[in-house]
Amino acid sequence: LTLDYGPYGFMDAFDFNHICNHSDYQGRYAYQQQAKIGLFNLSCLAQALLPLLDQDPERAAAIARECLEAYLPYYQNAYLSHMRRKLGLQIEMQQDEILVESLLQLMAADRIDFTTLFRALSSITSVEVPESVRNLFIQRDRFDQWCQAYQTRLHKESRDELARRSAMNSVNPKYVLRNYIAEKAIRMAQDQGDYSEVQRVFDLLQKPFDEQPQFNAYAAPPPDWANQLSVSCSS
Repeated sequence: LTLDYGPYGFMDAFDFNHICNHSDYQGRYAYQQQAKIGLFNLSCLAQALLPLLDQDPERAAAIARECLEAYLPYYQNAYLSHMRRKLGLQIEMQQDEILVESLLQLMAADRIDFTTLFRALSSITSVEVPESVRNLFIQRDRFDQWCQAYQTRLHKESRDELARRSAMNSVNPKYVLRNYIAEKAIRMAQDQGDYSEVQRVFDLLQKPFDEQPQFNAYAAPPPDWANQLSVSCSS
């Protein structure tokens, strides 16, 4: 058994069951399975390291189990901390986990683009929700309800709006190497011997968190043909 390093294709429409590898027919490595697969990978590593942990096989197994038991709580804490930063929250509160999960449920229901939405959330203030953000959703009433909870949560933060927006934009990229962007650059290089798009994308991704208005087209919704792309381990 080898270690699997997780997803390598971007998910344009949020889906808990998104599969990034076309050969993963059962969804073993689907988006919502990543935490469990991480534990599986560590278990494989621990098994390989057993002889180094202790000469007694039972003692070695006990040491490994103790280490592995710390994984999921550590993962959940790190994940929630990361999501707080994406939402511009500095203070830790118990309801934050519900706020995050309910947003993801809304995104899944309307198949919202992960990168676009989190970048746009920085424009929400404690008193205003831009129409451009609301228009990303089909079920706007449900999103408005979530926004009310989010704005109430923002009122409990001490950081001013400008500082929060800047902090959010420093962890929510505007540009990512979407599958169709990579596909276009590869095709131009392979089929035409034209590496200009490779260079353009390389330049763009040097500063994925910056606005870079000359590259705004790369932050637009993916074209329809992008839905037909699939990637594999050899991609």
